[in-house]
Amino acid sequence: MDHAAEWLEADGLGGFASGTVGGVRTRRYHALLLAATTPPTGRYVLVSGCDAWIERDGQRFPLSTQCYTPGVTSPDGERRLETFSLLPWPSWRYRLEDGAEVEQQLFAVHGSPRVVLSWKLTRPAPGVRLVVRPFLSGRDYHALHHENPAFRFDARQEGDSVRWHPYDGVPEVMVRSNGAYTREPLWYRGFLYAEERDRGLDCVEDLASPGSFTWNLSAGEALWSLEAASGVAADGRPELSTEIARLRAAERARRDAFPTSLHRAADAYLVRRGAGRTIVAGYPWFTDWGRDTFIALRGLCLAGGRWDDARGILLQWADAVSQGMLPNRFPDSGAEPEFNAVDASLWYIVAAYEYLAAADAAHGQVAESERRTLDNAVQRILTGYADGTRYGIHTDRDGLLAAGQPGVQLTWMDAKVGDWVVTPRIGKPVEVQALWLNALRIGAAASARWGALLERGTAAFGARFWNAEGGYLYDVVDVDHQAGTVDAAFRPNQIFAVGGLPFPVLNGPQARQVVDAVAQRLLTPLGLRSLAPGERGYTARYEGGVAARDGAYHQGTVWPWLLGPFVEAWVRVRGGSAAAKRQARDRFLAPLLARLSEAGLGHISEIADAEPPHQPRGCPFQAWSVGEALRLDQVVLATVARRPAHAARGALAS
Repeated sequence: MDHAAEWLEADGLGGFASGTVGGVRTRRYHALLLAATTPPTGRYVLVSGCDAWIERDGQRFPLSTQCYTPGVTSPDGERRLETFSLLPWPSWRYRLEDGAEVEQQLFAVHGSPRVVLSWKLTRPAPGVRLVVRPFLSGRDYHALHHENPAFRFDARQEGDSVRWHPYDGVPEVMVRSNGAYTREPLWYRGFLYAEERDRGLDCVEDLASPGSFTWNLSAGEALWSLEAASGVAADGRPELSTEIARLRAAERARRDAFPTSLHRAADAYLVRRGAGRTIVAGYPWFTDWGRDTFIALRGLCLAGGRWDDARGILLQWADAVSQGMLPNRFPDSGAEPEFNAVDASLWYIVAAYEYLAAADAAHGQVAESERRTLDNAVQRILTGYADGTRYGIHTDRDGLLAAGQPGVQLTWMDAKVGDWVVTPRIGKPVEVQALWLNALRIGAAASARWGALLERGTAAFGARFWNAEGGYLYDVVDVDHQAGTVDAAFRPNQIFAVGGLPFPVLNGPQARQVVDAVAQRLLTPLGLRSLAPGERGYTARYEGGVAARDGAYHQGTVWPWLLGPFVEAWVRVRGGSAAAKRQARDRFLAPLLARLSEAGLGHISEIADAEPPHQPRGCPFQAWSVGEALRLDQVVLATVARRPAHAARGALAS
């Protein structure tokens, strides 16, 4: 059992609880109550953690462990941890020196900024008392908290509830418990967050503890409910044990309904935005991004059978088309949406197409009004790109899509350090052309305008991207908009010409050569490297400070989400047979799923080191990593006959 591995409990609003198996908080984002005040944004850390201990026969047995600067751990609760379980929610079992055993559980209440914790003896024992001291902050989740005179320790007690309101403009914290609260204000200084230190960021924090809760554990289970309490009244609620029993039963039933662990993981990323739905790109620090949303939607929603979520997301984003572009990011507050993505709109077209195809095949016609809304969005995107839009995005005379200007990162390889765009890829990036040609084919079903452009662009792609000497595809042609120039760096983006999209744009022997070359130079058990070893700028490890990590982000670092298009391409060039799918499942998907018990438990990390042992890095819980694994499992590698997406009735193209 890796005590540094991380667990996540998402609340469906963008808020969450998270931490490590061993209990030591290693990130600023580890918290018991982290709430989204404007779902999925406006996140505040309200209750960072707690100290918990057992008192019996004059002895104290800590259950918790903290890390303080310069690296001192105290108390020693971690050493009493015997077992940890993730299902149906995080559960810890501690064995005390006197033989008593205590089980701790934690779950987030779906659809509410609330977390429930409980402790109980696994077998009866006399004279056992539990004490829990919470650590409060009330800060933006990206920030850190420090001792200050403005923090309000005073609490308002009403029945079984205790409320704190540490700062103006921050939600109240309401705690309900079946224990006794004692006011004992203290500052705990110098918590050290090792992951933040290793990322080259500020890593030391002070937290306030207003008091402690005490239970007679020998008399029964200790219940502790933490809630972001803006506008929430405690009056009129059911008795606490009755309410928590109902919440447990409902949450267990909801989780038991997911057919696989990947379906359960997928649920964490689907959250509320306003009256609609969206996809959180990753935990703990991302919110929703346009590109990530439409890539992940294909797995999280379509492969997962969540048609209503897919429909809601696509319809909501349809209204956001601006000059052919969709926002790539909505800032947390105080700024306009950012349109710095050439591919987000194109991924939207692919997602809309596959939604209509899958929904029709699964349960009949989509409402005509919804179909029109999606098709109108597709046509507006294509028109905007054909006519020309922001950042030099325009259709060139060869029918391909040119994009980019100095200082702006437009593709998914979007790392930027100060004014340095690490992989600018200005010109005609290969995966953007694959997306563009797919989008034209989809749009041509409703408008004959795109047929000639599709034909011209397809011919140009075949003629201009093939690197005959290397036996693979160039990464960019017409580099920096200079006609005839090429970037021959060996990157994974070429795989989208063969797999990962509804329609391959490269077929035959050349497609097989690309797949074989990518397998030889980029494939790892966790996904594809973003740059081949031996290429200029190749970086073996994703580590160091912000500049070093951002510089390595797409310079060799492995991306698990790219395994989806690679495996689909691998199966396609072998004819899509059941035997090929079974072989691909064993060879490629199984090793990835074996890593579900590492890093972000039950999930797949954002990235990993380029070289063995391919240490997981970045966000430990990443939407498109999980989404593409689910798409592989449920769609690409399914050996039961399925109706092909491109043949489904009522799709945007045929």
